[in-house]
Amino acid sequence: MSAEATNPSDTGRRRGRPRIDLRRLGRAALLGPTARDRLPDAIGHVADAHRAHHPDADLAVLRRAYELAESSHRGQFRKSGEPYITHPLAVTLILAELGAETTTLTASLLHDTVEDTDVTLDQVRERFGDEVAYLVDGVTKLEKVDYGAAAEPETFRKMLVATGNDVRVMSIKLADRLHNMRTLGVMRPEKQARIAKVTRDVLIPLAERLGVQALKTELEDLVFAILHPVEYERTRALIADNATAGDALATVADDVRTVLREAGIGAEVLVRPRHFVSVHRVSLKRGELRGTDFGRLLVLVGEDADCYAVLGELHTCFTPVISEFKDFIAAPKFNLYQSLHTAVAAPDGAVAEVLIRTHRMHKVAEAGVVALGSPYAVDPPDGTAAADDGERVDPTRPGWLSRLLDWQQSTPDPDTFWTSLHADLAQDGEITVFRPDGGTLALPAGATCVDAAYEQYGAAAHACVGARVNGRLATLATVLRDGDTVQPLLAQDTGSGPSPDWLEHARTPTARIAIDRWLTTHPQDAHAPAADPRPAASVVTGRQPTANAVVDAPHTSVRLAGCCTPVPPDMVTGFAVRGGAVTVHRAECPAVRRMESLGRQPVTVHWSGAAPCRVTLVAESFGRPRLLADLTEAIATAGAAIVSATVEPPSEQRVRHTYTLQLPDAAGLPALMRAMRDVPGVYDVSRAQHPASAH
Repeated sequence: MSAEATNPSDTGRRRGRPRIDLRRLGRAALLGPTARDRLPDAIGHVADAHRAHHPDADLAVLRRAYELAESSHRGQFRKSGEPYITHPLAVTLILAELGAETTTLTASLLHDTVEDTDVTLDQVRERFGDEVAYLVDGVTKLEKVDYGAAAEPETFRKMLVATGNDVRVMSIKLADRLHNMRTLGVMRPEKQARIAKVTRDVLIPLAERLGVQALKTELEDLVFAILHPVEYERTRALIADNATAGDALATVADDVRTVLREAGIGAEVLVRPRHFVSVHRVSLKRGELRGTDFGRLLVLVGEDADCYAVLGELHTCFTPVISEFKDFIAAPKFNLYQSLHTAVAAPDGAVAEVLIRTHRMHKVAEAGVVALGSPYAVDPPDGTAAADDGERVDPTRPGWLSRLLDWQQSTPDPDTFWTSLHADLAQDGEITVFRPDGGTLALPAGATCVDAAYEQYGAAAHACVGARVNGRLATLATVLRDGDTVQPLLAQDTGSGPSPDWLEHARTPTARIAIDRWLTTHPQDAHAPAADPRPAASVVTGRQPTANAVVDAPHTSVRLAGCCTPVPPDMVTGFAVRGGAVTVHRAECPAVRRMESLGRQPVTVHWSGAAPCRVTLVAESFGRPRLLADLTEAIATAGAAIVSATVEPPSEQRVRHTYTLQLPDAAGLPALMRAMRDVPGVYDVSRAQHPASAH
């Protein structure tokens, strides 16, 4: 059964949100049927919540669904002793509060009947139609999925495909998991932890990607309480000790209302307390918290243009914190989220974060796909209710979910699909990059030009030879930052393909799956990356260790791999690639193991003579004044030229510097690295090595 157990406590409850008494629902359910001219008392809360979002909704179908669910579950009880019907009622109430349409609520009331009672799917279809039956069947299949580490990838894949074909399936599942997490207290601690970990690793990331923020935040708090009880209790006490913290934000809210009223902008200004996990994260980021840190201001307006008018007034009449500004209206997040984010500073230094959005944006921000209504209420432009191949057409499907379906269609191996999906769910953070034509791409933090190329061009990105980032030429391995403008450059040779090196730079499933699929079907045709062509004079190749090899060292074109930047006296090995060239890697490079696993024959190579070389070094240091100046001086004194340099933001007083350097002779590399290590504050200098990802 999908129902877990009940917990009478309200651990992890979103503050300020009323909770319906399940025992009262249970007593109402046990009273049995009512007169036909009114709804059963037990479903009255659902009806009230539904009418608040859909005043003209026909509630007769909800009555019929409740009566079938109540009669079929009669005699079944949850582990806490409440009638089982309280579970589908609570799940349906969650969805009704989020604004789900009638069909979703009908399916939610019936979501356990086919699995746990004698009711058949055909009976559901006969009494409630194909749409409700489709949703009930989808949720029933989800109940059989083990989301843990031992999950069967093919089963999970089919579940996600069903979700992609109708997002309402996962909406019901998420509400189902939320109610079970609310009522997890009578479970054994080890089972609570197991369920909480699955919720953290799979369902919370899915809720975020579907935009259902209201469910995501409460699930986060519930998981936080179970898996991190000490930190949770400390956060709970911190919130309790600052019960009047909202007064500081209320004062700022009053000032904002005055400013907007005087500007003639109609707006609703609300104070939104942070949930437990959010307070915990802010405390880790800022240390000691001020009153304004326990919540954020929410400004709701009527039109998109009003959002920018509010922003202008705030930045004119208050001191803006420019680093906190984000425009998710012009560039919506991958999960349909739209809002303006900013922050203003008070004279005493306290910072108040502000969210600015329209009422519709707010509804979508809270409820995501649940708030979008039935995606099938209006037929697609071609007049059909489904695509020719039987796949249902969902015009409201978030971009991430659409990409997910593309991944599964292009990945015949379920294990590869699962690995890619799991890596994507684990991504922490997102960036938005711009295309030269004004479009945007939503990518995970840490994404590279390779990811942008495949996200924009699909399989055509196999011919990518580089990119322009903010107008400057860049390698495919270049890590993109939020707000960058990226233009992948494609070769005219449409028959070319990616190098195995690219897998070391790819972070998105879209890129990894496409590259891996091409390499599998073209094991001998991978071309060398054009990212770092350097003089072939620095390397001489020997003969291939096979009986029929025709390789003449002086006439072989050589490229040094950009993934591991080999320089003398590194131990190296090479691989023949398209066009008769040889790509040279450091012997310990992960790409070497990858190509050997594909059956590629290595080519013996060795260094010959002195020649200029390019190398990338990473310096790890403690932050201090003039550190950057001292490091660059040490590099220049050692005779190296800086080709490019990046300095990451400090983290716990530690700073990472990455330098791409040109040396007149590789023999000087050890002395250069020693000179950099001798700079005060620097505790390590190493060669850059792109990490190998799981394949």
